[in-house]
Amino acid sequence: MSRKGGLIFIFCSFILSCAILPAGRKLDPDHKEFLSKVRYIITSQERKTFLNLPPSERQAFVEEFWKKRDQDPDTDVNEYREEYYRRIDTANRLFKEGGHSGWLQDRGRIYILLGPPEQRETYPRGYGFYDPPMEIWHYGFYKLIFVDFHWNGNFELQPQSARMLAEINVAQMQLRPELRSEKALSDFSLDVKKTSERELILLISIPYKDIWFSVEGEEFKTTLEVSVEVYDASDKMVREETKSFPLSLDQKELEGQKSKDYLIEILVQLDPGKYRAAVTLKNLTEKTRVRKNIELIV
Repeated sequence: MSRKGGLIFIFCSFILSCAILPAGRKLDPDHKEFLSKVRYIITSQERKTFLNLPPSERQAFVEEFWKKRDQDPDTDVNEYREEYYRRIDTANRLFKEGGHSGWLQDRGRIYILLGPPEQRETYPRGYGFYDPPMEIWHYGFYKLIFVDFHWNGNFELQPQSARMLAEINVAQMQLRPELRSEKALSDFSLDVKKTSERELILLISIPYKDIWFSVEGEEFKTTLEVSVEVYDASDKMVREETKSFPLSLDQKELEGQKSKDYLIEILVQLDPGKYRAAVTLKNLTEKTRVRKNIELIV
């Protein structure tokens, strides 16, 4: 897929793109590689969520990460993911010099984020007499300048060009891939209340103002779906259930609830012990999905 075809990787985490894993995080090789490779497109909140997940849930996160970036979910191929990894491979092939893998260099990073430039000018002996090697990449009316200050093949993006990236993103915003937002459910809270020796109630609270509705006539409607998975101390699933909660309000009712929370209670019965509950909340109107964990002691 070409850059003009509509796949532009937005400069959402450029400044933090070289962040490394916090000390003490235990990731298996596959998930460590995933987190490294998506450094240019993963949001800070997604990264934090991924690192805090138990190992058994990380693969589900990876699948959801790519799914919500898929431009055409009805096809078997995730074009966004395919193009992203294709650009990494191309960057490694194009930018071999410099002492680092091509995709980790400035030119590789920009190639991955913005795609191939419309025009690429190379000056291996410098733009002027005694100048270091330089490249100029053109994206529409904008140009990005890379300079090999140390004559070692490592072309660095000039600071003024880095600042220009924000303008490029604004100019190309209409081409950005749709990313289904999780904002509608990002603020739900999860708590637990013990009601008897072996019985607990999971309390899920969602601000009405954060719930997305569809409009049907004079009614605002949606359905919230709650899935609960309970794991024992060995991380083995011992309980699983899914429930749906349809909501329907008129405009006056919705305005009266906007400062309040919608409360969902899920009854859980367990044998004595220590558990972890993973609660997934879906808004079927906007097709968002948010997952949280809580410790249970019976």
